[in-house]
Amino acid sequence: MQQSEYPLRGIRILDMATVLAAPFSSTLCGDMGAEVVKLELPQGNDALRGLAPVHEGHALFWKTANRGKKGISLDVRQAEGRDLFLRLIEGFDVLVENFRTGTLDNWGLDLATLHTRNPRLIVLRLTGFGQTGPYARKPGFARIFEAMSGFTHLSGEAAGPPQHMNYPLGDAIAGLFGAFAIATALAERNAMPREEQRGSEIDLSATEALLRLLDPLAAEYRFSGAARDRTGSRAGYTAPSNVYRTADGAWVTLVGSSDPIFVRLCSAMEQPSLAIDPRFSTNVNRTRHHVEIDDIVAAWCSSLPLQALSARLERHEVPFSKVYSIADVLEDPHLRARNALIELQDPELGAIPAPAVVPRFVGRTPGVPAVGPRTGQDNAAVYGTLGVGPEELERLGLRRVI
Repeated sequence: MQQSEYPLRGIRILDMATVLAAPFSSTLCGDMGAEVVKLELPQGNDALRGLAPVHEGHALFWKTANRGKKGISLDVRQAEGRDLFLRLIEGFDVLVENFRTGTLDNWGLDLATLHTRNPRLIVLRLTGFGQTGPYARKPGFARIFEAMSGFTHLSGEAAGPPQHMNYPLGDAIAGLFGAFAIATALAERNAMPREEQRGSEIDLSATEALLRLLDPLAAEYRFSGAARDRTGSRAGYTAPSNVYRTADGAWVTLVGSSDPIFVRLCSAMEQPSLAIDPRFSTNVNRTRHHVEIDDIVAAWCSSLPLQALSARLERHEVPFSKVYSIADVLEDPHLRARNALIELQDPELGAIPAPAVVPRFVGRTPGVPAVGPRTGQDNAAVYGTLGVGPEELERLGLRRVI
């Protein structure tokens, strides 16, 4: 089976968002079979086109993050552009936008106007802080809502500053919630009889998406009076669980949190008496004495090279992994066997490796998506469905409407 037979086949999404979080929502839906049309300004000045990595003048982030989408250009701020947009939106199920709160309203594209033209339209509004509240009109970036959600406060060494990872994780997580929200709204709408179907407006705050991941922290603070803090790579809620260095300089993450696993870890370390030591006999006790047990595990890991350590841990069924770089990911036999990375075909750069479609639907094989589109590459095809011919397209292009 091809991607057209994936679960969201037949769904059409117009993505007029910029950079990463909201566009990632529509990309994920495209992976699931939806037809996604990417709308940009005629200048093609989406900031993602300038973000590293850039190879020979080509933005790899754009090509991979916006994979599988058709590309059109349109300036909805102009009267002709607004009118064309309202004609266009009649044929879509979902609109994805991430402008500052109130921006579309100011352009005459408020929700009432959109629903007058298409009552079934689902509108995803993904912003840093949501559509209401005192911060609603503030600009949002991944590192801002990572910090504001409390996420960044947990990252880093105990004695050091909070740290961000070298990737816009907040954007990716918000995008996941966006795709989930779109699928949820579609399930609700499509469960109704066709004549009764009505669209909805989704207010997704990226800050709240990050906060949603931190399930027990608010309760922990209320009942303990202490805010969870940074502990480096050591888990503060279970032990032992940390990143350890091997004798040959590799890094390994190891989890010995449950009591049965800890017993097996003690056997692997040839220190079975640790399992009955009162300090370490339960996870609660090990967490109280996490420094002591962590030092013991770290010393053992540092005494063995990676290959010997791996063999010992595998033999005793202790969960662990070498900390992979992307180079390791590309060479891992399990990930290669599952085709966890695919090759996007790009007319300018050739094959571009990228993550495969996730999740998999058994018995169906998704097609390989195209790379992110050039600005306006599908103008003729998309606007042609509205009866806009070549001469009109040329005129609109000269006026910078498209």
